[in-house]
Amino acid sequence: MGLQLFHRDLGGAGHPPLVILHGMLGSSRNWQTAGRDLAAKYHVFALDARNHGGSPHAELMDYPAMAGDVMTWLDAQGLPRVTLMGHSLGGKTAMLLACRQAERVERLIVVDIAPKDYQSPEDRAEFAAMNGLNLADVHSRAEAEMRFEGRVSDWAMRKFLATNLERDARGGWRWVVNLPVLTAALPVLERNPLGPAQRFEGPALFIAGGKSTYIAPEDAVVIRRHFPVAELTTLVTSGHNPHIEAREAFVTHVLAGV
Repeated sequence: MGLQLFHRDLGGAGHPPLVILHGMLGSSRNWQTAGRDLAAKYHVFALDARNHGGSPHAELMDYPAMAGDVMTWLDAQGLPRVTLMGHSLGGKTAMLLACRQAERVERLIVVDIAPKDYQSPEDRAEFAAMNGLNLADVHSRAEAEMRFEGRVSDWAMRKFLATNLERDARGGWRWVVNLPVLTAALPVLERNPLGPAQRFEGPALFIAGGKSTYIAPEDAVVIRRHFPVAELTTLVTSGHNPHIEAREAFVTHVLAGV
């Protein structure tokens, strides 16, 4: 039995259900704007993964556990079949769920991630910056962002990391994410979640950011090995977050398949 995940209903009641799984260190909050755009043709639900956002914390942090959480949520909501979208970390979870429970997935949408192993120095630097922050000595998110500068070069990423800080009951700062567990699980989460023989035969759309390195042209081969009818598209003006950086084009591509 999986955890009971927090979710946001972003509108579109009466339309077919779309379930969105966010990326590492993100939350359903990151999908509110794009999600409301997608509500033109979908009833949109955005979930918080375990150890993120408003969902429970747990020691176990791997893709089977996260896929199990989504299945528990689908059952609790009485949703037998959905369009499933995942970004980055959430994309790997979505791929595994689709391969294991194909009958529950009407259509799969994977955003800027491929079924392969990753070794990201950027991710390691971001976690080092967060773990190196002395929360007892932080007075504001802006100050936290400034302290990240030595380890995280991208200002947008520094701001994103700081969104995981919130005030505690005593007025200090705490991490919303379960930082120790996520840090320890990083080597597992960087791996390909799929076994060699796992496949999903249904409709699949992979959306890559043209300025991102997460999906390379040669990844089309491994994508279609697991998802034989997958459509691949690249949003050339976007980096790793096309739902934010190229939102209009992103929404157009997603809604074109409804």
